Amino acid sequence: MLITEILRLASASLNANKLRSSLTVLGIAVGVFSVIGVMTLIDGMRSSVESGLNILGANSFQINKAAPFTDWSRFRNRRDITYAMAMRFRGLLDESVRVSLQLERGGKVVVYRDRRTNPSVNLRGGDENFIGAFNFDVAAGRNLGPDDVEYARPVAVLGYDVAAKIFQSEEPVGRTVRIDAQNYLVVGVMAPKGTSFGRSQDDFVLTPITRWIANYGQQWRSISLNVQSPDQARLAPTMDAAIGAMRLVRGLKPEDPNDFEVFSNESLIDAFNKIADVVAMGALIISAIALLASGVGVMNIMLVSVTERTKEIGIRKSIGAKKQSIMLQFLAEAVALSMTGGLAGVIIGVVGGNAVAMALNTEITFPWLWTGIGLAVCGGIGVVFGMYPAWKAASLDPIEALRYE
Repeated sequence: MLITEILRLASASLNANKLRSSLTVLGIAVGVFSVIGVMTLIDGMRSSVESGLNILGANSFQINKAAPFTDWSRFRNRRDITYAMAMRFRGLLDESVRVSLQLERGGKVVVYRDRRTNPSVNLRGGDENFIGAFNFDVAAGRNLGPDDVEYARPVAVLGYDVAAKIFQSEEPVGRTVRIDAQNYLVVGVMAPKGTSFGRSQDDFVLTPITRWIANYGQQWRSISLNVQSPDQARLAPTMDAAIGAMRLVRGLKPEDPNDFEVFSNESLIDAFNKIADVVAMGALIISAIALLASGVGVMNIMLVSVTERTKEIGIRKSIGAKKQSIMLQFLAEAVALSMTGGLAGVIIGVVGGNAVAMALNTEITFPWLWTGIGLAVCGGIGVVFGMYPAWKAASLDPIEALRYE
């Protein structure tokens, strides 16, 4: 029999049992979708992770009580980094090293006259080094100054989204806004920075950290420190000096482990990649289980097909059909089922993964490697789980097959 004839007969057989074939295809599609969808999303996030997580300034790193992308309960019992500790830490470092202090509180509403923002604004307590530490620029007015921090002045620099929301066509600088019953004089507006993973980076208000502490206190709050070395060549020595200074400030003995975390843009990306790898592994395990179950379904439907078509097989053998041709026909049916399910899973997975990626404002990608792997695995499932039914069909005795009712 010609290969084209074998494929035509296989297609006709599958079309004769549309519901049964569709259910088998659906099982395979779900297995492929689970891995292709996740891999599409992860590939898109990996493509934009460097820009999305590049929140720190050049040649800088942060020192925090806890590490990002980790279980907070692990660090709950650590001492907070207080303002006194932060100021002593700053004094121990070289004058060429810039240290920025930050505290943050979310869910705030900014009010100006009869206009107000949504309760999503982050109120950040910082200093004059904030814009360099987090890659911001001032578009109008001025930045916070050392005097603002020293005297805890009630002044504020607005993020671009906040200024656009409540001032619209008015000039913000020189106006007074209200947050939690506290008045702040607007001295500047930040240039827009855009979004990161679907979240605006411009929905915040910056006020001197001393004013922030005066309004909200410092109990149960830990200051984040951003340390910026003069250049890339001195980043590693600066990091070593900063770790030593923080250990001294925290009163740690030589044998004591650090009770604080140090991380940079690179370590943030590494932390994200570790999480992405765990998610990808979970998707692979789920997909493998689903595909294994689908493979059993393929074998089951093919065994049923052999039983239903026993007399047909006997007739074909009696008029000269070779054992190899019958075996190839049933294998072609099994592979066609698997590949159809694989293609459906790839299409749904790519569309679904990219839909989520678009919602998170990450790049749209097509996972060519995983698509190839998925289709190859589906083809293998068709061959492996279709081999026994195909062999059983090809091994039927033609005389006994013709007598089958």
